[in-house]
Amino acid sequence: MSALTIGQVARRSGVPTKTIRYYESVGLLDEPRRADNGYRVYPQRAVEELRFVQRSRSLGFTVKEVAGLLELWRDEGRRSAEVKAMAMEHVARVEEKIQELQAIRQTLLDLAETCHGDNRPDCPILDGLAHPPED
Repeated sequence: MSALTIGQVARRSGVPTKTIRYYESVGLLDEPRRADNGYRVYPQRAVEELRFVQRSRSLGFTVKEVAGLLELWRDEGRRSAEVKAMAMEHVARVEEKIQELQAIRQTLLDLAETCHGDNRPDCPILDGLAHPPED
């Protein structure tokens, strides 16, 4: 297999070159070797690793968590129980976020329900934002 340029890796993985450089700078991807002309030269595996990183990020894993997942993915002697535990911890955080978002949604609906939505200048939504109820 031949080596790839950053542009080729970006096209094949669907990850922008700027993001690839960022992932390198934070240690998610190994620094590529440099060709004689100074250009980055990537192995074919970089495409697969970038797809893994992007998919993990799209599921909401932090960069630090992705680093841990990548380490496990690369380790053929890994224990799947460790991977499952990480996934379930993430599910718990997602469920917390869903509850927070549902509370935000309900608050916005309650505020919107109080507004006439007409040409008058008074707006209970703005009043509610300026003077939130005390806990």
